[in-house]
Amino acid sequence: MNKHTDQPAAENPEKLSDLKVTEPKQWAAGIPAVYEAFKDVMAETGPLRGMGALLKMNQKGGFDCSGCAWPDPDDDRSPMAEYCENGAKALAEEATTKKLTAEFFAQNAVADLAGLNDYEIGKKGRIAQPVYLPADATHYQTITWDDAFKKIAGKLNSLASPDEAAFYTSGRTSNEASFMYQLFVREYGTNNMPDCSNMCHESSGTALTEVIGIGKGTVTLNDFYHTDVIIIMGQNPGTNHPRMLTALEKAKKNGAKIIAVNPLHEAGLTAFKDPQTVKGFLGVSVKLADIYLQVNINGDMALIKAIEKLLLDAEKENPGEVFDLGFIKDSTVGYDELVKDIEQQDVSKLCQTAGVPLEQVKEAAELLKNKHRIIVCWAMGITQHLNGVDTIKEITNLVLLKGSIGKPGAGLCPVRGHSNVQGNRTMLIWEQLKDNEAKKLKEIFGFDPPKEKGYDTVEAIKAMHEGKLKFFFAMGGNFLSATPDTDYTANAIRKLDMTVHVSTKLNRSHLVHGKEALILPCYSRSDRDIINGVEQIVSCENSMGVVQQSKGVLKPISDQFLSETQIVCRLAKTTLSHKTVVDWHKYESNYDYIRDVIAKVIPGCEDYNNKIRQPGGFYLPNGPREGKFKTEKYGDKAAFSVTKLPDHKLAGDEYMLTSIRSHDQFNTTIYGLEDRYRGIHDERRVIFMNEKDMQNAGLKAGDIVDLFNYHGGIERVARLFVVIPYHIPERNTAAYYPETNVLVSIDSVAAGSNTPVSKRVVIKIKKHTPPI
Repeated sequence: MNKHTDQPAAENPEKLSDLKVTEPKQWAAGIPAVYEAFKDVMAETGPLRGMGALLKMNQKGGFDCSGCAWPDPDDDRSPMAEYCENGAKALAEEATTKKLTAEFFAQNAVADLAGLNDYEIGKKGRIAQPVYLPADATHYQTITWDDAFKKIAGKLNSLASPDEAAFYTSGRTSNEASFMYQLFVREYGTNNMPDCSNMCHESSGTALTEVIGIGKGTVTLNDFYHTDVIIIMGQNPGTNHPRMLTALEKAKKNGAKIIAVNPLHEAGLTAFKDPQTVKGFLGVSVKLADIYLQVNINGDMALIKAIEKLLLDAEKENPGEVFDLGFIKDSTVGYDELVKDIEQQDVSKLCQTAGVPLEQVKEAAELLKNKHRIIVCWAMGITQHLNGVDTIKEITNLVLLKGSIGKPGAGLCPVRGHSNVQGNRTMLIWEQLKDNEAKKLKEIFGFDPPKEKGYDTVEAIKAMHEGKLKFFFAMGGNFLSATPDTDYTANAIRKLDMTVHVSTKLNRSHLVHGKEALILPCYSRSDRDIINGVEQIVSCENSMGVVQQSKGVLKPISDQFLSETQIVCRLAKTTLSHKTVVDWHKYESNYDYIRDVIAKVIPGCEDYNNKIRQPGGFYLPNGPREGKFKTEKYGDKAAFSVTKLPDHKLAGDEYMLTSIRSHDQFNTTIYGLEDRYRGIHDERRVIFMNEKDMQNAGLKAGDIVDLFNYHGGIERVARLFVVIPYHIPERNTAAYYPETNVLVSIDSVAAGSNTPVSKRVVIKIKKHTPPI
């Protein structure tokens, strides 16, 4: 096994003895969440720095949390705590006073740092100055910003074609930096812009664009307060979007019912103790899920089809009472074809495939039967499947049948997992450029953008392997730990001539690198950004299409930081030199100038500078939210889709594995080793299994096993996982990522979106034997 990739420090059986297991929680948040949040902030920042920043996080005129993309309330924001436990931990990570100086890099070889696990790497501190790793060197060494830009520019200008370079984007990047980044990349001459959306909600964007005309959700936060039913599918809000719990609590108080659909029983879908209320502070919880449908991994499409069949039967008994026939007639196409497909379905077989008892499915259908204000939420548990695009189309079918779109309290809600990942795409971060977008860029800036489609994330990794890419630039993120097929991806990265990462903290992607490597330290979201004496603001877009300003409040711990926007502009000036037609110096000097051109290029962003300075920002246009559809294939109609169920056959010794987050992490950032909601403490290499499966396999709690995947005839292995009995369906298992990414084949992708299939990995489980 490659010792740089699959968490080598964890490959010590003695370390696994630190694991402690307790009973899973039946509720989320409460006083423990407050304690854990403040504990991290105090440890990393101290009381004055940390608490002062928390009071400004997610507030109007403050800075946007760098964690999830859940929206802020339009009006009733808490003056004390408009953040969650994991948001506070995200702040602690970036606001830490620990920094990595020249001495740190001189004392720590890359190979030694690579021997640490991701948690240990991330806790080292902020990178305090640019560093450079020469070819064949063992240690990063400091480098000036000018020399760093010259080295990068020299490499870019030496390539045989701009298409030998790829430029990745992480969700944290602001709208201003994103816009200038894509402008630089396209003036340089390529559309190779893979981004983190390729690995998460690309399936949502692909499906929704085709059937309703926009690749975003259609609801606002206020819709949650006026709905009848909320369906939460493939999402664990208690860990991944904790502030959503407050919205769910308010919805419940207003009479809404909640249907939870998930393979694991999760505390954050069961009950919520709001620490900002007297009852929550005293330990009184609010029940969330009224119906909990514990589906098989990727049983969601079968479940939705079963509900649709039951609703169709009810509609036939009472025409026009169950389906919104007026809406269907006026605003959709494909209804008759869908009905024919539904009529052929066998509800009993669908329930068996979904793994949900028929009586529970009937209960859910009965709840939905006479309701027309329905919101369906989903996240990675839906998108990261082979049939992810089609499952989202099936979810849309249900919403269209009920006419639950384009009205208050109803619609589609793909919940984005990273702050401003949606804004990146709005600002044209994509491996494709539409004709009207290219025309606008040429009109405003005077150059012809490239027309050919570039590489997405999976395509970029394969191109590295094949030698088609020589250079890789990452604007934020932890590319290696976020991507599939870890060993394959690591080997691909090592074939590159140069890798460059714009980062705040050290991560594994800095330690698995090209022949040369650079790390460029940037401001965090909470850092003050002052240029020529003027305090700058940036802007971000949340999951519901609200764009608002973000202004850092903390003094940076190093005078060597640059903003992402400054890095892009200075690199562009150095690389393109006299060839450029863009005034990069102007845009670097004041971000208002950037917003002036965003206003001319991006629809809905007219008068951008003024709009983002309004308290709470502004909503981008969203036709389907208003009941207006404009699709490429169907004109002014939304489209029903006929989908095909996936094949879930398993061999006798195979299981389905879904990757999950611990409660103590955000994406690839590991805050700690405590997953208290699931009762896992001081260890991450665990696999949750059904007790009957354990008995049949001759396994018991605490056994150490190795996990194997054989997709495409290639053996992939993740070693040393502790077996944990858990409330999960038979033949279903779950384990944390990025530790399990090594099992996800680079060739296992969602049809239509090319998103890696991380939520249904077919594995075999064997008792651990040391590798030969």
